[in-house]
Amino acid sequence: MHELAVTESILEIALRHAHQQKARRILDLFLVIGEWSSIIDDSVQFYWDMISEQTIAQGARLHFRRVPTELQCRQCNYTYHPDSRHLLCPQCHSKHITVLHGEEFYLEAIEIEPEQEAMHNSS
Repeated sequence: MHELAVTESILEIALRHAHQQKARRILDLFLVIGEWSSIIDDSVQFYWDMISEQTIAQGARLHFRRVPTELQCRQCNYTYHPDSRHLLCPQCHSKHITVLHGEEFYLEAIEIEPEQEAMHNSS
């Protein structure tokens, strides 16, 4: 259920950005989610649809890009993508690893519809 709090943060960031850019509407949001993060796309979408109602973000499309997990051995510096059962370094079998990618979650980009320029009437 932590997706609700995460989704509220995304909405807050998107609305702040849209306001700064004087947007009429928010059209698309591009999210990056690490394979090892505990974020569930469908839950984020569900909460987004619920909390964005009656805002300029209502109807905005969420695009999810999953980032595969990448580890680096601190013993031999080998970089690898682990399978779910073997986290040890496949090169030297060390258990001393650093997660390079796979735990991230962030808003990469927002697409907005700008306000229409005020039409100037000439007399």
